[in-house]
Amino acid sequence: MAIMTSGGRSPKAAVVVSQRIIQEAHDAGLGPGDLLPPEKVMVEQYQIGRGTLREALRLLEFQGVITMKPGPRGGPVLQTPTASFLSGAFVLLMQLKNAPLRAIFEARLAIEPVITRVAAANISPEKLDDIAETIEQMRTELNGDRYVFLDANKKFHDIIAWSTDNPLLGYLADSLLEVTNNTIVGLDFPLARRKATLAAHEAIFRAMADRDAPASMAEMTEHIDEYLRYAEKKFPDVLNSVVRWDRTF
Repeated sequence: MAIMTSGGRSPKAAVVVSQRIIQEAHDAGLGPGDLLPPEKVMVEQYQIGRGTLREALRLLEFQGVITMKPGPRGGPVLQTPTASFLSGAFVLLMQLKNAPLRAIFEARLAIEPVITRVAAANISPEKLDDIAETIEQMRTELNGDRYVFLDANKKFHDIIAWSTDNPLLGYLADSLLEVTNNTIVGLDFPLARRKATLAAHEAIFRAMADRDAPASMAEMTEHIDEYLRYAEKKFPDVLNSVVRWDRTF
């Protein structure tokens, strides 16, 4: 079935094509790493111009759904999207609403404890081992590499979010964490803060290992709330400043 346009490369047509590409790839059982049909094939398949197809592919590439593999055997390759696209959308919308960085921390305070409660009931022994590994990394780097410590900190929260078995909660937590991690508030980890973070993670882990959902939720609430209080004292101007799309991503 041809996609009709009203002259030129209609953005609406490109969106429709991009949606059909992903739907048909999903129906065909394709996944990350799989190559999509060549441009010539898709132009004929969707009965559209090359310009509209390329616009559709650029849209998918921007969203992190595909990457373009160069060379004679190249073409669009399916990828696993990250939370970066969602994070960028959040920041753009926040800037348009003149919303401060504080709003992101408040959203994390409202959402992450609930995520932790859900995860505590669903988490597998393997994921608990993964969480324990991040804690050990943080303990090892307590006086060491700040960026290794920060990476372990992010992994801790990521693992919990994805242990809910709910992809929406996983992407949501990832995107909010990515916004805060890309600010001075998220990068400020002196020794005292590292010790406090490590202790909080250990308490959350113990509650989750005991399958104590209410305690897990309470510990995560205290963890994020305590960090927000710290940030309010040290970075009040940053928390109250409008998040800018061009500076954060």
